[in-house]
Amino acid sequence: MDKAINGQSAEAWSEEAATAVLVLADGTVIEGVGLGATGEAVAEVCFNTALTGYQEILTDPSYVGQIVTFTFPHIGNVGANNEDIEDLTPAARHGAVGAIFKADVTNPSNYRSVAHLDEWLKRRGIVALSGIDTRALTALIRDKGAPHAAIAHDPHGQFDIPALQAKAKAWSGLVGLDLAKEVTSGQSSVWNETPWAWGESFGEQAEPTMHVVAIDYGVKRNILRLLSGLGAKVTVVPAQTKAEDILAMKPDGIFLSNGPGDPEATGQYAVPVIRDLLQADLPMFGICLGHQILALAAGAKTTKMHQGHHGANHPVKDHTTGKVEIVSMNHGFSVDSSSLPDGVSETHVSLFDGSNCGIALAGKPVFSVQHHPEASPGPQDSHYLFRRFVNLIHERRGEPQLAER
Repeated sequence: MDKAINGQSAEAWSEEAATAVLVLADGTVIEGVGLGATGEAVAEVCFNTALTGYQEILTDPSYVGQIVTFTFPHIGNVGANNEDIEDLTPAARHGAVGAIFKADVTNPSNYRSVAHLDEWLKRRGIVALSGIDTRALTALIRDKGAPHAAIAHDPHGQFDIPALQAKAKAWSGLVGLDLAKEVTSGQSSVWNETPWAWGESFGEQAEPTMHVVAIDYGVKRNILRLLSGLGAKVTVVPAQTKAEDILAMKPDGIFLSNGPGDPEATGQYAVPVIRDLLQADLPMFGICLGHQILALAAGAKTTKMHQGHHGANHPVKDHTTGKVEIVSMNHGFSVDSSSLPDGVSETHVSLFDGSNCGIALAGKPVFSVQHHPEASPGPQDSHYLFRRFVNLIHERRGEPQLAER
């Protein structure tokens, strides 16, 4: 692939060519039509293969520090609404810093839409560009790995390309970066909203039957809704909350949330807490970053992936049932399955590349998965994992269990 995609090299680029650019650290310049917020952002570029759910994707705190390239060509057709957001504190705008689309964003056509995607992107502070060859960019990422880049939007098309390239080259990247501390809750809070229902919007859990403490490394709203919908009072606590403070809340179970950044960096303070919580022998369930940090606490290792897994169409096999499910994924780090110590078994595996997607601890009511079973966005094949977690609580209390499916 040559130096430019839908554009020119940094040396030959013309200032009047476009209203938005993506400048990779290697000097590649990709020209497009700007939309969303004006300004610039520096981050890692990934691609997401989901066909829908762009609002959920762009507001997922796990995408902090990333620019999302959508491989599906038509994004924005259903506009934007006030319900399909995933970050817990939308005023802080935790999510992707940039977005890339193939086709121009059209006027929305959906009864739930309250805003054009361009307007919504502006409010969120997300810099975006459209009108580029996203297939070529995706191929570049697959060949060379997720690049560091600067994305910029200026309606007048005035860009300092060498400066943007220098910023992209100087960016340290996600390795060694603890981003959970930037997206976590500022204080403890109680969550009681239940899942969305057609014609009813979201409900409220008024009569909880159990208490789950969720450690917030960048938690998504639909995770909390599913826990609440199964009867839990959910107390959300900041990422650096001490084990003794969590246990003082007398939880029936512990949830370790998703989140952004390098699990080893977040693990510096999270791993000791999780190890202490494991001694309490409480049911514990982790997702995404929570899965990775649990693995670190159990003695395993994590690694940075070449391009990561991002999409809502990934096949994963559950070894405990023998079934294959299609899942939603968003991660750039993974647990090294070869590093799993005795007493930690692999429960799920990606059928794309064989990477680890789940673990369980022998003799303990503790498990975690790499993918996003809350399915926001994505298929609901893995919703059973929330019932599996709740059943561990019921079992510990000698109560009847729910059917997993």
